Amino acid sequence: MVKEDYKTAHPWQKKRSDERKLGLVMVNTGPGKGKTTAALGLALRAIGHHQKVKMIQFMKGDPFYGELLVRERLPELEIEQYGLDRFVDPKNPEPDQVERAHAGFEAARKAVESGDYNVVILDEVNVAMAFGLVDTLAVVELLRSKPSHVEVILTGRDAPQAIVDAADYVNVVTDAKHPYQKNIPARVGIEF
Repeated sequence: MVKEDYKTAHPWQKKRSDERKLGLVMVNTGPGKGKTTAALGLALRAIGHHQKVKMIQFMKGDPFYGELLVRERLPELEIEQYGLDRFVDPKNPEPDQVERAHAGFEAARKAVESGDYNVVILDEVNVAMAFGLVDTLAVVELLRSKPSHVEVILTGRDAPQAIVDAADYVNVVTDAKHPYQKNIPARVGIEF
């Protein structure tokens, strides 16, 4: 089950341990950069408190993402990729991408329902729903039926209204300024 061993015993840890058993639903959406990055920051914080984290990546399939490369140094972080290593046409997704998205949702469902993880991140699931690869109502039902201690974070632009309605937190990330506007490409270790 979930690890409750608090090796870094600050006085407030035991006092507030009951509060930490409440898992909520967080959505990081919007057109700006940093939705997955924010979820990974929360994952790092949870791991610091000896919690287990599972990330299911719905739209990413490239093994060069930094979060994948660090897994061996963070055994509390499990990541599975179900995306392709190339762009998906939202109007005409490849059959393989549809199958992968369904497999990703099944993995997400098992991770959430198992109760074995304190935090489950459904990375880019909002995009997968917007593209019609994952059924929004199935995701809403999963959020409603999750164990009470599991925190679920959904990332990606274009979060469906039903997901926004089901969430406890909704963070909308926008770009007031972005290096892409200066033709600065994505940088290793910063954007991926």
